[in-house]
Amino acid sequence: MTDASLSRPVDQKAWLGLMAVLPLVLIVAMDGSILYLAMPRVTSALTPTADQALWILDIYGFVVGSLLITFGNIGDRYGRLKLIMAGAVVFGVASLGAAYAQTPETLIAFRALMGLGGATLLPSGLAIVSALFPDPRLRAQVIGIFAATFSAGFAIGPVVGGLLLQHYSWGTVFVINVPVVIAFLIAAPILLREVRSTHYGRIDLPSLLLSFAGILLFTWSVKAAAAHGFTVAQAIAGIVGVVVLALFLNRQTRIEYPLLDLSLFRDRIFSIAILTGLLSLVVWAAAGYLSGVYLQSVLGFDVLSAALLTLPGAIVLTAVCVGTARIVERIGRKPALVATHLLISAGVFLLLFTSTEAGVAVFIASTMIAGIGYGLSFSLVAEVAVSAVPPERAGAAASIAETSNELGNALGISLLGSMAALGFRLLGPDVAGTLNETLDQPALAAETVLHAKQAFVTGLHVAVAAGGLLTLAVGIIAWLWLPRNLPE
Repeated sequence: MTDASLSRPVDQKAWLGLMAVLPLVLIVAMDGSILYLAMPRVTSALTPTADQALWILDIYGFVVGSLLITFGNIGDRYGRLKLIMAGAVVFGVASLGAAYAQTPETLIAFRALMGLGGATLLPSGLAIVSALFPDPRLRAQVIGIFAATFSAGFAIGPVVGGLLLQHYSWGTVFVINVPVVIAFLIAAPILLREVRSTHYGRIDLPSLLLSFAGILLFTWSVKAAAAHGFTVAQAIAGIVGVVVLALFLNRQTRIEYPLLDLSLFRDRIFSIAILTGLLSLVVWAAAGYLSGVYLQSVLGFDVLSAALLTLPGAIVLTAVCVGTARIVERIGRKPALVATHLLISAGVFLLLFTSTEAGVAVFIASTMIAGIGYGLSFSLVAEVAVSAVPPERAGAAASIAETSNELGNALGISLLGSMAALGFRLLGPDVAGTLNETLDQPALAAETVLHAKQAFVTGLHVAVAAGGLLTLAVGIIAWLWLPRNLPE
């Protein structure tokens, strides 16, 4: 029997193992965006306040982003397969709880629990899949497939949500996770093997608590200001959040095994790559959420039509994710990284031409142009970040890159979403805190409806303008600051 024949079953099992993990990656990514088109339905069913609606959307991303690095360390110590299977159970149970939630508070709690499970799946899934393919070139291709699947999940989340909501209640956007989780729990013990590191550091609990508390206090302050105006409690929470985050950063410089290795940011290539990953998701999440409300509540499309309108942008984004390696090979890493920002800026600036009467063509063009930039970012950021640091620090760099994406997804809705909410509160008819709550009020005058829609569109314009300017500024900085030839 030849060596080739001996290796063939192993290779087949490795590919089957990859196929077992990828659906889990897809639903974890989808849950970061699947509610964008579902929120009008959720708002009508559960009547959350403006800040509760934002928490429903982004608590998942905050929990995932805050715990990614921590669960990476836990997986190294106790075993990746054990962790991912435990996380899958938590994710599945929480998905069922979210599907049948009867109050905004309950839905927020189950979304947070989903984030707890989701935070175990991404770093452990990537480590397990990488271990299945010892050949470096094949492993690189598989990691690209993993990244493309994650990116595709973000992209198709709104589309899948829209298709489901056309026929079923809003809870089905969570129920679909359960069969995937069950299939994974059956296949994982058969197809996957345990992976753990022999070199792991102590998990610093104070760092975990400081980072999580600081992020949540600061973002709650921003949300509360947008929804209800400035108050003493809101201001104190914001100040305390900033102080706690400062304490977290200071602690990272003094402990042996930091959750966030700040020394990596001394490299300008690494810093720009992480900033690119963060900002691209900030803008993508905010534009996706606000556009979903715009298409349904302002222009009056049903949820299926709104979902189909997002499809061209999703197709472009996914295609660019798959083809990024060829694009980079042709134009180089630096131009590709700069183009990421310029294309996102150009795409979101197009949304400034939307109005209460028309905006479909502008929306489709916006998602397709920005989709090229998002696709480049999703596939390029981790690769550039890892290549910028020494090989022995590649794991830390990859974890920070993943975390920047998850936090960007949550911060986009929190910061830019809150900016749009503030615009609506200041300019709207003062009937309710959000557009959907306002439109759900009985016997509204036509003038009031138009007033509310105009206020929402103005808030949308302010938010996307801010996001576009941020990405444009970082694109210019990247062009001026980065060396001509980035490391491979």
